[in-house]
Amino acid sequence: MKTSFLSILFLFTSMGIFAQNKEIIKTDKAPVPIAPYSQGIKANGFLFLSGQIGLNPTTRKLVEGGTEAETVQIIENIKAILMAGGAKLEDIVSTTIYLKNMDDFQKMNAVYGKYFTSNFPTRSTVGVSGLAGGANIEITVTALLPPRRK
Repeated sequence: MKTSFLSILFLFTSMGIFAQNKEIIKTDKAPVPIAPYSQGIKANGFLFLSGQIGLNPTTRKLVEGGTEAETVQIIENIKAILMAGGAKLEDIVSTTIYLKNMDDFQKMNAVYGKYFTSNFPTRSTVGVSGLAGGANIEITVTALLPPRRK
């Protein structure tokens, strides 16, 4: 029996496989954006987070203590946004890390390794000449949303 491409496309579309949906995620437990971007967006089974720097969500100031302290704050901010979107650190599939000074790689990696201990996400680390707010590090992540629980 031959099935046309259009029949398959209709079937997938009716099942929601190609459905385009988008939900803005926001929480006051992470820094509120001061520019035209969202903390996170749910779309088609994924949660995409905007890049996070080490801002304290209450004071909206960069935490003191350099790369290690900023990395801790960033991951805590990421956890808060993930939670608001229905995910956890374990659901992250990809991270991109921007470092102002690649000499800080080991410092960042030591902190990162305390949060990610198995089933690691993919990761890219990029050296950059500068980051917003004088930050030393910025991290962005993509998470796969877990199946909905009934």
